[in-house]
Amino acid sequence: MSFTFSVARLRQELAWPVLRANLFAGITVGIVALPLSMALAIASGVAPQHGLYTAIIAGIVTALFGGSRVNISGPTAAFVVILLPITHLYGLGGLVISGLMAGVILIAMGAAKLGRFIEVVPYPVTVGFTSGIAVVIATFQLKDFFGLEIASLEGHYLENLLEIVQALPTLHFSDLFIGAVTLASLLLWARRKSALPPQLIGLIVGTGLAWLLSLIFADFQVVTIGSRFQYTVDGVTGSGIPPFAPAFVWPWELPDASGQPVGLSFGLLNTLLGSALAIAMLGALESLLCAVVADGMAGTRHDPNRELIGQGIGNIIAPFFGGVPATAAIARTATNIRAGATSPLSSVVHGLFILAAILLLAKLLAYLPMAALAALLLQVAWNMSEAKHFIRVVRVAPGDDKAILLTCFSMTVLFDMTVAVAVGISLAALLFIRRSIEQAGSTRLQPHEHQRVEGLPDYVAIYDVNGPLFFGAAHKALKSLGDVGKDTKVVILDMSDVTMLDMTAIITLEELIKIMARKGIHVIMNELSHRLVTKLQRVGVAAPGGNVEFSSSLEQGLVRASELHARLRAAMPV
Repeated sequence: MSFTFSVARLRQELAWPVLRANLFAGITVGIVALPLSMALAIASGVAPQHGLYTAIIAGIVTALFGGSRVNISGPTAAFVVILLPITHLYGLGGLVISGLMAGVILIAMGAAKLGRFIEVVPYPVTVGFTSGIAVVIATFQLKDFFGLEIASLEGHYLENLLEIVQALPTLHFSDLFIGAVTLASLLLWARRKSALPPQLIGLIVGTGLAWLLSLIFADFQVVTIGSRFQYTVDGVTGSGIPPFAPAFVWPWELPDASGQPVGLSFGLLNTLLGSALAIAMLGALESLLCAVVADGMAGTRHDPNRELIGQGIGNIIAPFFGGVPATAAIARTATNIRAGATSPLSSVVHGLFILAAILLLAKLLAYLPMAALAALLLQVAWNMSEAKHFIRVVRVAPGDDKAILLTCFSMTVLFDMTVAVAVGISLAALLFIRRSIEQAGSTRLQPHEHQRVEGLPDYVAIYDVNGPLFFGAAHKALKSLGDVGKDTKVVILDMSDVTMLDMTAIITLEELIKIMARKGIHVIMNELSHRLVTKLQRVGVAAPGGNVEFSSSLEQGLVRASELHARLRAAMPV
C-alpha cells in the first residue's frame, strides 16, 4: 500500500481536521473530473459513461495501491491519441483489453524496479510528446466546437485536418456560440482565486445558456450528450448516461468495431500488444511525472515502483467494469492538492462522488452540450501543450535536443502514437548511451598531475578510469590502456569512479589483461567496489595466480607494485 497501516497513523488520518480536508478535496476534484472524464471518453471514441467508470474504479484502486499519496487517476488527455485509433479498429472490447494488457506490463515494470529509469526520460522527449498530443486533441475538438457535420475522424492527422477544413461550410453557429461562451467562461474564471473550479462554472454557463436560448428561439438547437448517445439496459433504451453503477463484465464480451463481442484469442492479443506497450509506456511517464509534481506541491515523497504497480492494478481491474485505460492526471492532482488533500482518501472520495453523480444526476448530465465539452478539452489541450517550454527548447537547447523534440512532436502528430512512443524512448536510450560514452574514459596520470603519485617509479603506470563501463563506453574508456611503455612492469587502474561493468566491458578488460600478461605486466585494480570485484572473480577475469590483483587504496597499490617489482628483479638471472 502507499501508506503504512498503524493505529497511530489511522488515528491521524481519521482526525476530523484531516478527514474534513480530504473530504473537501475529494469532492472538489470530483467536480472537475466529472465532465473531464466524459469528455475524454468521447474523445477516445467511446460513450461518456465509460470515462466515468474509469474515474471511479481506477481512481479508487490506484489510490489504495499506488506509490503517491495524492495522485488522482482516471482517463487522461495524453491517452486520447493512442486510444482513438484502437476504438476505431477494435471497438470498446479491443480498447479495454489493451488497457488490461497495459496493466500487466505496468506491474512488470514496477516489479523490475524501472520506476527511476522512467523518471529520467529526457525533457525534450516528454515536451515533444505532450505538445504533439495537445495539437491532435485540439484539432479533434474542432468538429464539436464548430458543430461540423462529420461522421467521424478516423484517418491520419493530415487527412482529418483536411476533412475538418472541407466541412467548415456545415458549421452550426449555435454550437460555435455555446462553445465560445463556455471557453471564455473557463478562461476568465481561471484568473480568479475561487474555490469553485473553472470547469464547473464554464459548463454551468454553457449548459444554462443553451437551455435558455432553446426556450426563447425554437430553431436554436445544439448537440448534447443526450442527443448523441443512447444506451440499452435490459431491453430498455435511454438517452445520455445510464443511471446505474458500473457493473461487472468480461472485457472480451464487449463489442468490437462491428458491434459483435470482440472475443479473446492469441491473434487479438498479438495485434494489440504494440498498443498496450504504448499505453503502458505513456502511462508510466504520465503517472511518475504527476507524482514528481505532486511531491513538489505537497512536500510528499512517492515510491515510483509502487506507483507503477498501483497503476497496473487499476488498469487490470477497470476493464472488468467497462473502464478504459487510465493514468495519473496532473491537472486533477494539482486541484486535489490545492484543495487540501493529504492522503489517498481524497481520491476515494472523488471516485464515490462521481458514482453518486451517475446515480443521481444522469438525466441532468444528458443536457451537457458537446460544444461545451469540446471547449473544456481545448483548454486542457492548451494547458498541456507546454508552448513556452517547446519554444524555449527550440531556441536555446543543443542541436541533438532540438532534433529529439521535433522528432517526437512530428511523430506524435503525423503518425501513430505507438510509433511515436517507440521512437521517442529509443532516442532517449541512444542519447543516454551517447552521453555516458562521452563521460567514460581513461587517462594516464603523471607524477606532477596528482599529489598522491609524486615520486612514481618508471616501472609503474597509473590510469584513472572514469564512468560506467558498458557496451557503448567500454572500448573508448579502455583503449588507451594498451599504450604502455616497454619499461612498465605494473599497471594500476584507479577505478574508484567506475559504477558498473557489463559483459562487453568485462570481455574488453579481459583482452587487455591478456595482452599485458604477454608483455609481463602485472595489473592492480584500485578501489573497485566489492560488488564489481566479486563479479570479475566469478567470471574468471581475476582468477587466483594470475596477473591481476585488487587494492583498497592507491597507496596500498603502490606498495604492492613495489613488492611485485622487487620479486621480479630477484627472479632475474644475475
